[in-house]
Amino acid sequence: MRTAPTILHLDMDAFFASAEQASKPSLRGKAVIVGGLGPRGVVATCSYEARVFGVHSAMPMAQARRLAPNAAYLVPRFGFYRSISEQVMGLLRDLSPLVEPLSLDEAFVDLEAGGAAWDEASARLAGVKLRADIRAVTGLTGSVGLAASKMLAKIASEQAKPDGLVVIEPGSERALLGPMSVRTLPGVGPATGDHLRRAGITTVDEIAEAGEDELVRLLGNAHGHALYAMALARDDRPVVAERETKSVSVEDTYDVDIHDRVRVGLEVQRLADRCVRRLRGAGLSGRTIVLKVRRYDFSTLTRSETLRGPTDDPGVVREAAARLLESVDTTGGVRLLGVGVSGLADYTQEDLFAQAAGEQAESEVEEPVAGEPAEVQPTPVERRWPAGHDVRHGEYGHGWVQGSGLGRVTVRFETPDSEPGRVRTFRVDDPELEPADPLPLVPLVPLVPLVARRPDEPEGPEVPEEPVVPPVQVSSVPASLPKSRSGREGGGATSRP
Repeated sequence: MRTAPTILHLDMDAFFASAEQASKPSLRGKAVIVGGLGPRGVVATCSYEARVFGVHSAMPMAQARRLAPNAAYLVPRFGFYRSISEQVMGLLRDLSPLVEPLSLDEAFVDLEAGGAAWDEASARLAGVKLRADIRAVTGLTGSVGLAASKMLAKIASEQAKPDGLVVIEPGSERALLGPMSVRTLPGVGPATGDHLRRAGITTVDEIAEAGEDELVRLLGNAHGHALYAMALARDDRPVVAERETKSVSVEDTYDVDIHDRVRVGLEVQRLADRCVRRLRGAGLSGRTIVLKVRRYDFSTLTRSETLRGPTDDPGVVREAAARLLESVDTTGGVRLLGVGVSGLADYTQEDLFAQAAGEQAESEVEEPVAGEPAEVQPTPVERRWPAGHDVRHGEYGHGWVQGSGLGRVTVRFETPDSEPGRVRTFRVDDPELEPADPLPLVPLVPLVPLVARRPDEPEGPEVPEEPVVPPVQVSSVPASLPKSRSGREGGGATSRP
């Protein structure tokens, strides 16, 4: 284990909700909840103002509406969040080549590997400047934890929330962890926590006191040994720059159960195509096709088929998914469907006959056989205006959707750098109204490079003064610290945020 706190963990504060507040002046300082707005939607993340009412990530949206009926409820804009995440990850990679993203808003950084830090003082300087740079580039805040291991750095960033920086000094780790709940340790979820509680173990100190043999008896060999080591603050996991992708998948949850078998089949085909687009976008292919079906009674069935070689052909994936669906009883209704591809590779070796059949099927769909009646074109559907998404009006300019229904859409016209804007209502088919791309949260600004010198290095050119940053919460963890707060966002719809 390291002797200096040079592992950094960054966690953006209420990321999705904070990005929405920065984008929409009228929502700043107000309760904002982002997630699926349908009857079965869940909260992706919420602002700190919403958490006062008891709302938290992964909560059913219906429950959130009961707790905070006057909050702003928005549909996620993942493309917008991803663009901000790329800016943040770029700042992290300026510090070190070893950056391990965990989600759009969370990552580990090995500062020592990039020469950005080698002791507590230089690590603290890097953390302070990183937070200032994030605020300058994105207008958002992030919390930073610094420690000698990944586990402790993540605990430190949780203690730093919101908008702070905490350093865990080497030598204080055992005293810090002791009084904390067992749920603080990685890998201890609700089920493991309940199992330990029934054995009389509720704190990290009690894990250490129980001993390694008792933990192995309670939890099994691998989990017992790992948990005992973490309770003693032993964590030698390195920061890994490239995390291997094990599978690519997509899934949809439906507001109303699907009973029509033909509709289920069409949904599976659509999901297969989406999965292949994501697969190709990552430059991957895979051998195993996986179908996931959650039925009306919440029972979840998974079926898989392994091909002779990896493929990224949509026809092959569609055919395999259709075969898998044949083995699933959907009587009673389906509430969720998913299609995935695993056994990934960076090359393809598909069944050429199946590929050809898929291409032929596609051409048949695109070009009807001569003499047969052409397929009747469906009636154009009403344009959808998701709450929170960007629009532009020919007369009033840029705005965002506050809500829609009954043939009307309500828009608030404002931009990230404007005053709170006015609200106007239009017909959903108003020709002057169209979807728009999100606007940047802050104008582009040059950043001052971090220049730090080891104590034993000869003096060189004059070092620029440290940039002026807004007041921040910067502290070192004392020997005793309160338990970690609960209710933080999970990260996307990973744990997410």
